[in-house]
Amino acid sequence: MPEPELPPGEVLGDTAPKHTQLREILEELCTTRLHPGDMLPSERAIEQAYGVSRITVRRALGDLVAAGKIRRERGKGTFVAPSPLVSRPHLASFSSEMRAQDVTASSRILLAERGTPPPEVARWFGTPEHQPHIRLRRLRLGNGEPYAIDDAWYHAGLAPDLLETDVYNSVYTILEQRYGLRITDATQTITAVSATTGAAVLLDVAPKTALLSIERQSRAGEAHVEYCSSVYRTDRYRMKARVSRSRDDYSG
Repeated sequence: MPEPELPPGEVLGDTAPKHTQLREILEELCTTRLHPGDMLPSERAIEQAYGVSRITVRRALGDLVAAGKIRRERGKGTFVAPSPLVSRPHLASFSSEMRAQDVTASSRILLAERGTPPPEVARWFGTPEHQPHIRLRRLRLGNGEPYAIDDAWYHAGLAPDLLETDVYNSVYTILEQRYGLRITDATQTITAVSATTGAAVLLDVAPKTALLSIERQSRAGEAHVEYCSSVYRTDRYRMKARVSRSRDDYSG
């Protein structure tokens, strides 16, 4: 893959640290001339273009990695990172959230089976502990890049042949159109976890990397339909909420 051309070289001034000036130049390159997945020029090419040391180049690139703007792949190079998906606290499928931000969503099926769920899932569905339900574990992708792993259980009595449908796409759409189960509300619990070895491989991160964990129990009216545990890459997924203070919180 040929390296992209750098903007015309310029002498970095003394108004700010050189690594800061270089970081801004490279960030603008990533934003205006390159696209997610494109390769950045080599460290040597950047040195020569701007007359800076290797240490300065590595510090500037390191800052961009830490900010989630670029990613390094050992033995391959440095690439523009995908833009993080920003999720707001409203009920929407992964596919619709991605589509709203002009990202192409897709899935890789990791597991699709009927089985005995964990006790907490059976309790949520209100069924006997050994009654089988549907489990669907998927790697969720955006523009071909891994974003999350969903490990979901669905009430088999409500959606008996779910696994015979196109579950590579939005399951919420299938539930609504095929079974009349429009997801109306859900309870979400959000925590931070460390990536297990298996999750790290699937999400292309180092083991023990911090991940965002979201556990969601979803309803369609009074029907308990879904129990889903997901882990997300924090550099590709963010939660954003608007909060307000109620009148009762004010004291005289």
